[in-house]
Order: sequence, then C-alpha cells, then structure tokens
Amino acid sequence: MPKPESPFPESSLQYSTIRPIGVYALSGLASDGDHLLAVDLFRGYLVHVDPRTNNTSILNPHHVSEWIGATGVAVCQDNVWFAKGQEVFWCDRKTLVSTVFTRLPYPVTGVAVWESSVYVSCQKSGYIHVFEQSTGERIARFAQPGMGTETLTVFEDALWVCDRAEQTVYSLDRSTGAVQFSALTPFSDPTGIAFYTPELGQKPVCYISYADEEPYIRDDPNAEFPYELTFRDRTFIHPLHIHHSPTDRYTLSNGYLVELSYVEELLATEAVTLNNVQWRIALPSNTLRQRVRHVEPIGHEYTLEEQDGQQVAVFSFDQVQPHQGGLIGWKAIIEMYSLKYSLSPEDIDSSLPLPLELQQRYLVDDDDLAMDTPTILQAAKEAVGTETNVLRKMLKIRNYVYDRLSYGIQPRIDTPDIALARGIGSCGEYVGILLALARLNGIACRTIGRYKCPQHPELRHLPLEPDFNHVWLEFYVPGIGWLPMESNVDDTVDRGPYPERFFMGLSWYHTEIGKGISFTKMKADDKPEHISLGDLAINHIRFRILEELVPGDRVVSQDEKNA
Repeated sequence: MPKPESPFPESSLQYSTIRPIGVYALSGLASDGDHLLAVDLFRGYLVHVDPRTNNTSILNPHHVSEWIGATGVAVCQDNVWFAKGQEVFWCDRKTLVSTVFTRLPYPVTGVAVWESSVYVSCQKSGYIHVFEQSTGERIARFAQPGMGTETLTVFEDALWVCDRAEQTVYSLDRSTGAVQFSALTPFSDPTGIAFYTPELGQKPVCYISYADEEPYIRDDPNAEFPYELTFRDRTFIHPLHIHHSPTDRYTLSNGYLVELSYVEELLATEAVTLNNVQWRIALPSNTLRQRVRHVEPIGHEYTLEEQDGQQVAVFSFDQVQPHQGGLIGWKAIIEMYSLKYSLSPEDIDSSLPLPLELQQRYLVDDDDLAMDTPTILQAAKEAVGTETNVLRKMLKIRNYVYDRLSYGIQPRIDTPDIALARGIGSCGEYVGILLALARLNGIACRTIGRYKCPQHPELRHLPLEPDFNHVWLEFYVPGIGWLPMESNVDDTVDRGPYPERFFMGLSWYHTEIGKGISFTKMKADDKPEHISLGDLAINHIRFRILEELVPGDRVVSQDEKNA
C-alpha cells in the first residue's frame, strides 16, 4: 500500500532524557541559564545538572539536612528559593544559608519568582498565592488549575504550573491566573518544570522532572527462589514538546511512532465448517492526535472498505474447515500524540442544537444500555440535576458514576443497571453506564478505543503486549465536535476530587481503532448462532515503540476535526 503523507514533520529529538546521578526523587526543577537545578526530596540534595552531558554536582553538601523534604525550587538572580513544609525559604546561592520568606497554614509544594512577585502553590488551600517580594505581603491568589500537588515556574508572560496528579502542565496568565491552555505530560508523576535555553538564539526547551517507583525483578542469590518482584525509585528529567492551536482550543504534546500488530490466529474450539467467510477487522483511525503512516497485511491479503469514514480490512475465504490453521491481521505504523482540549463551559454556545443525524444514532439504546430501566432513569436524573450546560452535565455524569462505582475486572460485561447496582465495574461497564446516562440527558456519545500501548517509551524496538483491551468514549458538543473522555482511569480517589487529565484529553498511548464502528465482525453463509469469534480464533496484539516525535505546525481539515 502507498505510504500516506505524514501530517507532522519527521524530526529527530535534539534533547533526550536526562538521568542525574545519585538522586532518588526529584521534587522541583529550575534553570539558572546555564544549567538545570533540581532538589531531591529524600536526600536533600540541591543538584546542578548539565542537560548536555547528564553531569551532576551537589551544590549543598554541608546543608543537605536542611533541604530534606524540600519541594519546588526557583532561581532569581543570585538567590535560590524553595518550599519545605508550610514555609517558603530563600538563600544566597554562595552561602546557601536559608531565610524564611513566608509561612502558610498548610504545606507548600511549589514556588516561582518573577521580578517583585513570588508565587506559592498550596494544594490543601486550593490556591496559588502571590506575595510581594520586598514586604512578604500577600497581594493576590489564583485558584489552582488542577487537583494535585503543583510546582511552578515563570517564563515570558505566563505562569506555568505542573500538576502531579493531573499529569498536566498548565499555562496561566501571570496577572490573572486564567488558564490559557494545558498539555499532558508523556509520563506520570511530573514533579517540576523549568525552561532552559541551550545556546544563544536557540528555542528554549521545557523540561519536566518525574519521580515514581517502578517494579523490577530482583535477583536474590540467598533465596530458595532467587527471583522476586520488588520496587525501586525512578526519577529523571525529560523535555516536553507542545503544539498549541488557540483557534481550535487544543494542544498536542510529545508523541511516539508506534508499530501495532493485530493478528487473529485461527484456533477453533469445536469442529465447524464455514462457507463464504468474510472476516472484517477495523484499522487504526486518522484523527486529530493520531496518524497512520503505513498499513500492511499479515498472514493473508485483504481488501479495503470504508465504513462511516473508517477503514476496514476485509479478509475473504471460500471456506474455513474444522481445525484449520492460519493467521489474518495487519501491521500499522502510527504516530500517536497526547491531546488536551482547553474548553470551559462559557465557551459553549448552548443555543446550538444537536444535529438530527446524531440524535437518531447516538441518543438511542443500541447496545443493551438498559436506558428504560428505573435504575438508569433515576440515575440519569440524579446525575445532572438542573444543569443545562453540556460540559458541566458530562462532568457531573462522570463524577456521579465515579462516586458509585469502583474498578474491577468482571467475568462478563453486565448491563448498566446491574453494574451500577453492584458498584464494581470494568472499563466496558463504566462506558455502558456513562453512555446511558449521557444519552438520556441529550448528550450524543459513542464508544472508542480498543488497546493502550504499554507505557514504556524508554523500551524502544522491543515487543510490548498489553494485558487487556480498553475502551473509553467520546461525547459531542454542538459547535465544537467530538471530545474524548476516559472511562474509569481518572476514578483514582474514593468520592473525589477526581483529576480531569483525561476529560477532553487522551495520552499518547491510547490507540484509536474504528471510531464509531465495530472492531471485528465475521459472517458466513452457515455460521451457527452459538458460534462467536472467540470460538474460532485467538488474538495477538503487539506494540513496538520506534521513536519519539515532536508535534509540528499543520493545518487540520474540518473533516479531521470532526473525526
């Protein structure tokens, strides 16, 4: 097949992951113009890192105890600022003797300095506080854009906020605190943000620090069974690349070039002969955040068909005989980027009607959604109350479901009324309940997804196999189009507050396949009714991460926006 023209430039990354030596959990990041400065939460190290070489120096070898527990760091002229506990400190960079600048009633997580203003983030208060540097007097405060712990930096005219729980970076108006846009980070648990200019005249690079734990297999030679699962600290610094479209209110961030193979292995569980077989498997979609560079068949040739704007591979056989072997499937090379919309309820024109064709297709019970049962009818009413704005309604529905459901793998997917009553559901059951409640409230919704690439972008060119399939949904906003929303992933805290990172956003590892259509279907002239695809074949899904990509400037067609 011919290779489609790539909508993004095939640029190689000039700046890669920085792994400072001797640190365990970076909890703040800053730039002094020549190097990056970072603080280690556990060791109390203030480290000096050269992004070009990874060389690391400890700047406070005689003051580490004073810095243990520090979160957030900023550099202003010859002074270093940091937060610890409920206090904000500053110190001369030469002596590193710290002085208390201010104290808050609750723990402080981030600090940034711009001219005479000092910005201080405090998760428990829910605000970013602004102080006058010369007097220590508080002169303003902004609502935190996210719900997690937040670190700060100031660059050009914006206050940049890095939220750990939201896995998101926000650009705020420095004077008013209004969110200008936001971008998802490619890794979880971001803990610091800084802008670094490599050379005079070059474009500044936004760096993000991360800190979490990772599982690994430990070799214990003294144990009877020498291999055991344990965890270790992981911390590093990685560039965040952003492309913001202010006109269309979306932001793309770091992407990856991924090879995805989907194969069905013919492996019938009972002897059956099928004639005139047509096996249909949807191909990855071209969307605002995902582009298919190349697709080729595996095991058997196929013909291409288009269904509702989506590409489908059709495998045809005159006959499939009992216990016949074989492979059918495809391999695709896909560009996958993180996407985040920056829309508020005030941006929505409530006077615009939902198009009739969407009403007829996406406001009905077409998939055992139990929309006529008393349980679901009552839930739909309780979820939104008197709200009329479509964004607020969808968020209230999501939070209502999150309040009443916990995630758990079930042996089968039950209807929304049963799953809601049980209080435990898989991603598919979350989606079913969300679809039912949204559609009953006049919001067009559809199921999207299929698989998530295992989140190991540092493991290049190695086979990665997901443990489960995954589904989420899209909801339609008149005048805007289809917006993504995760099913269960943001249900992280009992009774909330819940992060909104994947409300109107998707991370790079979400693979969109066959939007709005069935993923796989098989028909034959004489197929018994009790025979399903699972009785005829077993599927194999394999990802390979080939390289990291930078989102580039491009003009997006209206068809792509509506995809």
